[in-house]
Amino acid sequence: MSDPDQFDLEDLSLLDLFRIEAENYTRILDKGLVEVEANQSPEKIEPLMRAAHSIKGAARIVGLDIVVSLAHAMEDVLSQAQKGGLRLTSHHIDLLLQGNDVLSRLSSTEISLIPSWLAEEAERIEGLGLAIRESEKGGEAMVEKEKSPQPTPVPAAQPVDVPLQEKAVVKSPAKPVEREEGSVRVVSGNLNRLMGLAGECLVQANLTKPFTSSLLKAKNLQMELTSELEGIFNSMEKKSGRRAIRERLGGTLRELDQIRSLMGEHIESFELFTRSLERLADRLYCEVLEIRMRPFSDGVIGFPRMVRDLSRELGKKVNFRIIGEATRVDRDILERLEAPLTHLLRNAVDHGLEGPEERLQALKAGEGSLILEARHSSGMLHISVTDDGKGVDMEKLRAKIVRDGRVPPEMASTLSAGELLDFLFLPGFTTASKVTEVSGRGVGLDVVLSMVEEVGGSVRAESEQGKGTSFHLYLPLTLSVVKGLVVDIGREPYAIPLARIDRVLNVAREDLEVLEDKQFYTHENEHLGIVDAHQVLDTAPSDAVSPELRIAVISDRLNRYGLVVDGFLGERELVVIPLDVRLGKVPNVSAGAILEDGSPALILDVDDLVRSIDNLLTHGTLQRVGGKSEHHGSARKRILVVDDSLTVREVERRLLEKGGYEVMVGVDGMDGWNLLQGGGGFDLVISDIDMPRMNGIELIRRIKSDPRLRSLPVIIVSYKDREEDRVKGLEAGANYYLTKSSFHDEGLTNAVRDMIGEP
Repeated sequence: MSDPDQFDLEDLSLLDLFRIEAENYTRILDKGLVEVEANQSPEKIEPLMRAAHSIKGAARIVGLDIVVSLAHAMEDVLSQAQKGGLRLTSHHIDLLLQGNDVLSRLSSTEISLIPSWLAEEAERIEGLGLAIRESEKGGEAMVEKEKSPQPTPVPAAQPVDVPLQEKAVVKSPAKPVEREEGSVRVVSGNLNRLMGLAGECLVQANLTKPFTSSLLKAKNLQMELTSELEGIFNSMEKKSGRRAIRERLGGTLRELDQIRSLMGEHIESFELFTRSLERLADRLYCEVLEIRMRPFSDGVIGFPRMVRDLSRELGKKVNFRIIGEATRVDRDILERLEAPLTHLLRNAVDHGLEGPEERLQALKAGEGSLILEARHSSGMLHISVTDDGKGVDMEKLRAKIVRDGRVPPEMASTLSAGELLDFLFLPGFTTASKVTEVSGRGVGLDVVLSMVEEVGGSVRAESEQGKGTSFHLYLPLTLSVVKGLVVDIGREPYAIPLARIDRVLNVAREDLEVLEDKQFYTHENEHLGIVDAHQVLDTAPSDAVSPELRIAVISDRLNRYGLVVDGFLGERELVVIPLDVRLGKVPNVSAGAILEDGSPALILDVDDLVRSIDNLLTHGTLQRVGGKSEHHGSARKRILVVDDSLTVREVERRLLEKGGYEVMVGVDGMDGWNLLQGGGGFDLVISDIDMPRMNGIELIRRIKSDPRLRSLPVIIVSYKDREEDRVKGLEAGANYYLTKSSFHDEGLTNAVRDMIGEP
């Protein structure tokens, strides 16, 4: 290797290009080497040999001699295998992967640190290169796993790739690397702004349509005026009017005729310009949108290697396949998929798939099947992880749910398979019987659900005992554009994402039924609870009374409701405009958009809507569709209980209602905050601390910083009984701190009476 002290650090651009090229080729090697272990056809090996060859050539250009030697050794082994002179064993693959780890680590190292890092790792890299060469000769030289340089995680890159001219690619003098296109790095913030500008350009281009209509209207008015003047002129000629007036009218008519001709030419030209501008804006928008899209393969490069290493560690045989690698995925979604898909795949290998002996006893092939698939379906991105393992034992899962206190035994016995599997997605829920390095640490599938909900998607699990398990993720194709149904609510446009609408209905008012003072509609043997959008969004009700109700049916994982709106304005493809972060989380709203006519619209958050509707239906504060708002017919004091545990919520609610108070519940901190923002008129808040989306401490701080709510008393009820936890809660603004052990006596009701008095 070249002396690090003599390394030319001034030529940074060349090294940067080398790192980009090395990063691309190490990805090819990492994925391809795992595939070659199962299929050693020359066609599979050839691109891997070329990748090693290209890295060797690029390293020689920038003077990294030790890297040249390592890449050369890898190239020779792969070349021998391609020619049929060497059968690659797991030992060969292990060594080649270790070599690729070195190259991958090098591509992620800062340029200024490359010389010192290579100097420190020189002995290990040379030993690894020697071991690879010895393996080619059939020798037994090995490199201990712990001595091999371990790759460090590469942080998620902010830049994205867009086309660049051929001249930017570093080429090996031995054999030039031919590429159709290279890449440049673009800061993601700039790309997001470009996306926004392209969307605005598209909207502005559409605004020329009414301008064209206005010109045509002016032309028609001008023609009518001309016709009137012609009539006056003809009348004056018959009556032999004054010659001067006739001459002036004649001149006016000639000028109007010229104006008409000129206007016609301009309108025709403007129409051509408008169509051209619309096409150009549409092409620009589609092109920018396409830049945001990347093939699914870009986000799953490391998965074959991970599954291989994990299955070998667990002593299992796994045939892992990725289907739909060319499927286009939004860049932001692709970056968020790594964590949830990693969890699903590791779960499948560890929990789902059996070992070879167990599979043979179950009359299955000794090698398990694991499939990761991505495809576009019904305007959504559908990603599935499917294994043919032992599946989920529903009765064991049912017993686990009861044992954890999630639901009472009598309720658990009535749960369907789909409802049981939904518990897998709860925070902290795990079915692992022991803690391992792979799984069983209490980090459940909630990480998958959280990511999916963040982007406005949904997730579903399916399992059949003895045959396998599938997890299905349904995600939007892009976060930049949403297909939505624009609805009229109080003469204002709102958009509901089409992916979250189950169906739309036109229902006669007399077809609504009432049970226990709550309205519902029966559709296909399903009773849909009906709620007025005006009440959910706290907007003024419409004065117009239509004989038919426009209903959008929306749902989450557990509930389905009918949202009554004033009208359907049609489907639109909307450019998503994030709300200003200073607004915080706006209840029931996820983002904004600009309609074709330039008017703003709010995109509704369906999950928030469903929770809001559920609270209205559950606690009897719902007003009739078309009826007047009735706020709190009871004079009882109202308490908001916020806790993510169903059991705790029910215990607190029953205890307080028995004491004579009116109680409403929130399923987490964000839900509680939305209820408070909705003007519920509460006299007291009782909150847990550890909750998803927004914890209790943050909820209390928001309450105490809101001028309308700061005087509202808050009681913390938590399992945490350490003094520092108590101090932290009181410092946030809580008025009282109780532990959940207080449920066994009158501690909670006594604290409530101390704070707000008798009900």
